[in-house]
Amino acid sequence: MLRIGAHMSVAGGVSKAVDRAIVHGCEALQIFTKNASQWLGKPLDPADIKAFRARIDRGGIRPVVSHASYLINLATTFGTLRQQSIAAFIDELDRAEALGLMGVVIHPGTCTAGSEEEGLRLIADAIRQALKARPGRRTLILLEHTAGQGRTLGHRFEHLAAIIGHLRGSARVGICLDTCHLVASGYDIVSELGYRETFDAFDRIVGIGRLKVFHGNDSKKPCGSRVDRHEHIGRGCLGEEPFRRLLHDRRFGGLPLLIETEKSKGYDKAGAIVADPLDMMNLETLRRLRGDSAVR
Repeated sequence: MLRIGAHMSVAGGVSKAVDRAIVHGCEALQIFTKNASQWLGKPLDPADIKAFRARIDRGGIRPVVSHASYLINLATTFGTLRQQSIAAFIDELDRAEALGLMGVVIHPGTCTAGSEEEGLRLIADAIRQALKARPGRRTLILLEHTAGQGRTLGHRFEHLAAIIGHLRGSARVGICLDTCHLVASGYDIVSELGYRETFDAFDRIVGIGRLKVFHGNDSKKPCGSRVDRHEHIGRGCLGEEPFRRLLHDRRFGGLPLLIETEKSKGYDKAGAIVADPLDMMNLETLRRLRGDSAVR
């Protein structure tokens, strides 16, 4: 079955995210390796890297991924922003490699000019530059399917397939699917028929083998809204049933399902390693839907 986990804060150092994951009973983990709203991050502390890797091994948490900065736009036509984005993306890959992460989740990009096809080629070219700059690395690049707001790319499976095609099917490129984004972008995974048709289409267009990560989020907005607003599991437009289907879908066994739902206000003041009530609520809902005996 899917491995249930969450995005956890790295406040106090990246190794503290592992402690938070363990407190919440996470089986998988997502982190930021630096402030997601800043271009530059301070170098990772070698001692913290060592502690992070040791705690991950001890806790049996796998896989672990990072999420790239929201500032990065690999589809931009603006020269300065493009070079800044590629440099920041390479830095994200370096940080993930140092920590031994499976991959870096990144939003493909937003068109600033030109057609969708031109934007997709720009994204692929930026990834090609990053791969060339860091040959022989193991960290995967995980393109996140988007909700489709504005001129963002990646909200159709065809977009993801086109990027991979431009990269000649590079084995370093995988996919992250977000349940909220799927519904928001118009893929009906709520009904049983829609769920089946959505993943049949994904397999046909992209390939199930490319799928490496799920983000598990309910949606405040309905199917086709193209608005990215996460809601607590079972309390939005998806409800519980799509998550139950995912958790029992044999095709996805072993993949992580990582929540990115709203956290409680001020639960970890002063960097305390304590369980967030809202995170626990969402994680326990997923465990119940998976059939874990301890939460039935």
